[in-house]
Amino acid sequence: MRTYVRAVLIAFAAFEVILGLWLSIVPKTFYDHVPTVNWTPPYSDHLFHDFGGASLGLGIVLAAAAIRFDRFLTAVALIAYLVYAGPHLAFHLGHLENGQGLLSTGLAVILALMVVLPLVALAGVRKLT
Repeated sequence: MRTYVRAVLIAFAAFEVILGLWLSIVPKTFYDHVPTVNWTPPYSDHLFHDFGGASLGLGIVLAAAAIRFDRFLTAVALIAYLVYAGPHLAFHLGHLENGQGLLSTGLAVILALMVVLPLVALAGVRKLT
């Protein structure tokens, strides 16, 4: 379980750092090229830059938890991520009507995994020493 928890921390830290850099440097390309993002217009440069900064911050916390790998920091990092991922999943599940069938299904599965994988890791945190 230790390997799984650390792998989740590393994978999600990498994802958040890459996302954060993308949104901080060229946010309009994210809006224009990532499927489903433009389903809720209008584009806001301010909002996307802020989201990029928040993603970078979350990525740093997840990375710190993977490096330090103690019970408290790991739990806090995973809970912080889930506080974002849970409502994100709920929002998208409630707004699939604009999508295409396959795209909407794929989005729902990916976003569900982004909640389930860290949730399983959080359950494993109690076994860390």
